[in-house]
Amino acid sequence: MVRAGLGTDWNCRFANDFDHKKSGIYRRNWGGDALKTADIRAISADELPGQADLAWASFPCQDLSLAGGGAGLKGDRSGTFWPFWSLMKDLVADNRAPRIIALENVCGTLTSHGGKDFAAICSTFQGSNYTFGALVIDAALFTPQSRPRLFIIGVHDDIEIPDGLATDEPSSLWHPRGLLTAYENTPEEHRRNWRWWSPPIPAARNQSFAQIIEDDPRDVEWHTPAETRALLAKMSDINLAKVEAAKKKRHRVVGAIYKRTRIGDDGFKVQRAEVRFDNVAGCLRTPAGGSSRQLILVVEGQKVRSRLISGRETARLMGLSDDYELPANYNEAYHLTGDGVVVPVVTHLAKHIFEPIISAGTDRTRAAA
Repeated sequence: MVRAGLGTDWNCRFANDFDHKKSGIYRRNWGGDALKTADIRAISADELPGQADLAWASFPCQDLSLAGGGAGLKGDRSGTFWPFWSLMKDLVADNRAPRIIALENVCGTLTSHGGKDFAAICSTFQGSNYTFGALVIDAALFTPQSRPRLFIIGVHDDIEIPDGLATDEPSSLWHPRGLLTAYENTPEEHRRNWRWWSPPIPAARNQSFAQIIEDDPRDVEWHTPAETRALLAKMSDINLAKVEAAKKKRHRVVGAIYKRTRIGDDGFKVQRAEVRFDNVAGCLRTPAGGSSRQLILVVEGQKVRSRLISGRETARLMGLSDDYELPANYNEAYHLTGDGVVVPVVTHLAKHIFEPIISAGTDRTRAAA
């Protein structure tokens, strides 16, 4: 999805994932010449060709997520940041430092281990002579999905950063309170090269959640009336009131539902169905680790229907075009999209940060690893 967001002006030199199923879909969409399917710990810098303009890493989020186990960068999954950075250090030592390094992960990175994991990431950029900064971008600015993600972007000190890409002070749009707190809690020696990246505000999103819904999805079925009634029975009075209000509208209303465990009035845990009708889907999450899969509720007057969100609908929420090939298996498609990066977010960063930096320093063909 990063490759889709960067677009055809970028040439991918190297790509890596250890998941064979995801790799198969990558090859179907992009070909396999640049892809190596392997644990990143088994990759050496000798396998990375030339000097890249951009090195991008979306390392696993489970150990950093607020819903995860809290292992942070010491965990088996999110800890893959360290072998990635080891590769970056080897490239630096070989005089092949990527001009830009971009990291993407969940916002839980800011608070993991009391902010120590974020500070550790900052120290790696600082120690490798990169000017760097972070920003939080919610995909809802671009697609009808609530999906805030942290992006940490570093530029090697050999590269001049054009004026206008960063500001002297943080902005409320890109630098929320959680990021400011993490920055303030990072030791000063680890953030001397900090920049407040500040891309322009994107144009208003013109797509709603209702517009991406399929009438006849191929990989999921509409619930029976009994199943929909059972889903409504899991709603609190507040959520049922939302459904009743939707029935009074004079047009089709589409809501997104997640099932969550809450404490009931009797003090015991109870499963609740919570719905939102703000024309934005909830954040896609992979079913692994006990997370529920997102459902949709379609209300047309007194008629109420429900079902799982389809694989193609999840792809649309990620900004992928309908000609992007997805796994035939529903769970595999959901896992692929739920783990991904929203395409137009990458496009925005490329257009307003990456490409101005590269264009200012070179007019040769861009390359990405």
